[in-house]
Amino acid sequence: MKATEKIEIKSLLFSELQTELQGLAERSYRADQIVDWLYKKRVDSIEKMTDLPLSLRKRFADRFSFSKIDIVRVLGSRDTTRKFLFRLSDGNLIESVLIPASPALYGEKSDRQTICISTQVGCAYGCKFCASGLEGFSRNLCANEIVDQIIAIERASGEKIDNIVFMGMGEPLANLKNVIRAIRIINASWGLRIGARHITVSTSGLAPQIKKLADEPLQIRLAVSLHGATDEVRNQIMPINRRYNVETLLSACDYYVAHKKQRLTFEYILIAGVNDADTQAHLLAQHARRLSAKVNLIPYNAVEGLEWSRPSRNRQEKFLSILRAEGVPATLRREKGHDIDAACGQLRLQTSRQERRRAVPA
Repeated sequence: MKATEKIEIKSLLFSELQTELQGLAERSYRADQIVDWLYKKRVDSIEKMTDLPLSLRKRFADRFSFSKIDIVRVLGSRDTTRKFLFRLSDGNLIESVLIPASPALYGEKSDRQTICISTQVGCAYGCKFCASGLEGFSRNLCANEIVDQIIAIERASGEKIDNIVFMGMGEPLANLKNVIRAIRIINASWGLRIGARHITVSTSGLAPQIKKLADEPLQIRLAVSLHGATDEVRNQIMPINRRYNVETLLSACDYYVAHKKQRLTFEYILIAGVNDADTQAHLLAQHARRLSAKVNLIPYNAVEGLEWSRPSRNRQEKFLSILRAEGVPATLRREKGHDIDAACGQLRLQTSRQERRRAVPA
């Protein structure tokens, strides 16, 4: 570490904070005080930690950084979904979504508040249904930038978040180190105290990273964006399939299920004339039965610049009925936030006139 380089304090785990304090010849109980300020009182500067000696606060300010993210804009949907545009400390922009309770979303209780958070600025994986990668990839988010999305939305909304989905901008498993660190802070009793089983990580299919995630002790949930039951179809939708084909991905999922002893979810966006045929439904059912997986069907959400469309309601229902007839637990999700481009696959940094008119001052 360079002499002038500071450590981001909200990216530290509790044990690491204790080690830092030992290096400053401070008592270990100071770590409890600090995390209390960070994650319970949620102060936005070291100077506000008033039960720490002034001399310690000055040394902390010299050694640690305390970056934060700023809300640029909040858009409100008719269905009460809210989309947040954040500016990071380096000027980059990301989006997160606060989703109203929905019994069909991973089985949460009717009063559960879900947040869809981002893990990267942009995305490098180019899924053909998704807006997030249209402007390319800039960088990974640090752990504190991931956690701060939750803290900022709770502060702005006045609501307690108790369900987290890593399905915003970026590929979470391509930023696995920082995502795992953030999850530990989110899950910890000294952190945000959100149960691991209320945290879902989504992936486009990075098979080696799925296995690494399986080796982590956290009992989080995994959602795999399949979107095609054969290589021929999935290659049209998911460029990552050329590196890790369907069988390689399923093998990694076998490993995950064997190690986690919990059911995973296949995400499957229905695109008219591309992946919505009966044959795809039957093959998808085979894959799901192999892994005892659930299937979450998502009608395609329109993205400006992409020509695809969603199937008719009858075709959606037929696809769903095939899965259920073959004994697969399956749901057909009704999108939330479609009117503000906050639905699945629509997160993208736009600053259109319409958005500016509908912006809610932060």
